[in-house]
Amino acid sequence: MFLCQPKRPPLADRGPLRVMFVVTSMPVGGAESLLVELIRRMDRERFRTELCCLKQLDRLGEVLARETPVFTNLLAHKHDVRVLWRLVRLMRRRRIDAVVTVGPGDKMFWGRLAARLAGVPVICSALHSTGLPDHVETPNRLLAPLTDAFVAVAESHGCYLATHEGCPAEKVRVIPNGIDVERFHPRWPNNQLQRALNLDLDAPVAGIVAALRPIKNHEMFLYVAALIHVARPDARFLVVGDGPEASRLKALAQSLGISNAVRFLGTRSDVPELLSLMDVVLLTSRMEANPVCLLEAMASEKPVVATRVGSVSESVIDGRTGYLVAPGDSETMAARMLELFNDSEQANRMGRAGREAVIAHWSIDGMVRGYQDMIEQIYASKCQRACGQGAEQRGEKSEVRDQIASGSPTSDH
Repeated sequence: MFLCQPKRPPLADRGPLRVMFVVTSMPVGGAESLLVELIRRMDRERFRTELCCLKQLDRLGEVLARETPVFTNLLAHKHDVRVLWRLVRLMRRRRIDAVVTVGPGDKMFWGRLAARLAGVPVICSALHSTGLPDHVETPNRLLAPLTDAFVAVAESHGCYLATHEGCPAEKVRVIPNGIDVERFHPRWPNNQLQRALNLDLDAPVAGIVAALRPIKNHEMFLYVAALIHVARPDARFLVVGDGPEASRLKALAQSLGISNAVRFLGTRSDVPELLSLMDVVLLTSRMEANPVCLLEAMASEKPVVATRVGSVSESVIDGRTGYLVAPGDSETMAARMLELFNDSEQANRMGRAGREAVIAHWSIDGMVRGYQDMIEQIYASKCQRACGQGAEQRGEKSEVRDQIASGSPTSDH
């Protein structure tokens, strides 16, 4: 049990709370990019943030290592149980007040268990996706009693965690993903970038920004591109992201006869500029929660066409900020794209509505505020509860002493 001891004083007397985020590694991805922004933006007068990568830092971890304390290489292999005691010692040495594990798997299990053993008062798990391959396994479900909060990224995502992933409903908190609307904003196309990518200034462009993993279903994007290519041979298609599917997808583009129309751009740091070149942004995923790439596109005033999966329908309002289609329905997605290619006024209206929605509901400031308030509320609640229990115990002891001093019996025996 967490007790209100001098080393864990009440929030008003504590000073900045030390918060450690526990992940496996930090490659370029939506959840990882959000974590970078969260760590950077948390109020330094109230929080001291740290990052723990159980395995390697990877690209975004190396970026954060220049800005905040970072710890890495604690997990030697999948069955390395010694990681538990390495984490416990690290958390004790760093005097951590709150642990937030990000994603399911090893980090969720070892991070929460170590936090409990280390006496960390606030233990939370943030989950950015739903279902396979990011299923919450039985060992992680068994640790639900140790967890103060499970963070969902949308209302329907929170319901999914409670009904399908073993997260107690009373512990689920919804903190919507947020993006920087000052970085992602409408801008004129970058002509220099257009020329570098060999894009005709008047040709329609569609794009997808997502890691090349099976769950993102880039095959559907390429099938849609092939359908569009028949009607609009001048159209071009940008694939932004990298991953294990890269070589297979390039081969598929070749077999579909569209390799000259598709640009595989890999991981890029100039996503806002690339979005400025796109007339329509697609997402073809088989499963999603609240994908960051769609919010970035909408903030950039780009209409989107996405599969109706997970919580996507909470951000993409069908017919208003974009279009939704059934997973795998390449023909309907292609038809919607052509509609937007051919009706610039409709595309512009959807783009403006999308940015308004992001500013209202999915700003980065709102996401950061949600995490800060959650951590402080849990810490303060535990301090108050623990101190109240301590006062009750002291009162009972005082009553016993008074009875002994007066000669009154304390029991019937």
